[in-house]
Amino acid sequence: MRLVLQRVSSASVSVDGEVVGEIGRGLLVLAAAGHDDSAETVAKAARKIADLRIFSDAEGKMNLSVTEVAGEVLVVSQFTLLGDTSKGRRPSFVKSAPGPVAEPLVDELVAQLGRLGLSVAKGRFGANMQVSLVNDGPVTLVVDLP
Repeated sequence: MRLVLQRVSSASVSVDGEVVGEIGRGLLVLAAAGHDDSAETVAKAARKIADLRIFSDAEGKMNLSVTEVAGEVLVVSQFTLLGDTSKGRRPSFVKSAPGPVAEPLVDELVAQLGRLGLSVAKGRFGANMQVSLVNDGPVTLVVDLP
């Protein structure tokens, strides 16, 4: 599973002009599931998202997690994160899990984040989504999980 975590002041995702998910301060998580991802991978991803210390403490050091700052999380599925651009001019998406495999994994990621006590919003799997965000920092991290 590949994740892109963006620390945000706010973020939203829309489909056909309708906002389907939005958050205030927290993390925008773009998530791509691969062929080898499993429930174990999703559990690791949820724990990483909840525990990664990327929010500033009183001294301005990145020492606090999204959980510790009572932040929110917006999860948006994005299979293109696993695109391979090493050959030619057109990316290959063969590393991305097909929709029927990936969708339950992304849904489980959202569910596990909720069970960890986070307020979670999400996009609409497979839809043409428009994502809006206000960076906080900016802080952007790529997380690859085996």
